[in-house]
Amino acid sequence: MKSAPRITRVNELLKREIADLIERHIEHKNDCLISVTEVSTTPDLRQAKVRISILGDDDAKKGLMKVLQKKRSFIQQLVARNITLKYTPVIEFHYDSRIELGDKVLAMLNEIDSEQSE
Repeated sequence: MKSAPRITRVNELLKREIADLIERHIEHKNDCLISVTEVSTTPDLRQAKVRISILGDDDAKKGLMKVLQKKRSFIQQLVARNITLKYTPVIEFHYDSRIELGDKVLAMLNEIDSEQSE
């Protein structure tokens, strides 16, 4: 099936572009780390779910998600200007807690390992 590799390439292209745009155009605290973890585009290229991971305190996470929601159309316009696609997908930002959960699991495993070595 030829469409799956194309969608994968489009998703990766959008991921890189949106991450770059967020880095350049969205102000955030220096103690926060923002990552675009995944972009899922519908097969017709009309919509794209952008998963965002934010490492930092809870207030910063909520604030950054609000800023991203507010700047969504601006980012979408820049994507349309920088990437040539038949349709520029409507972007939806979603918070992604997978990295944070993975970090907690690693901390727990390290704690168990240090208890066993004592």
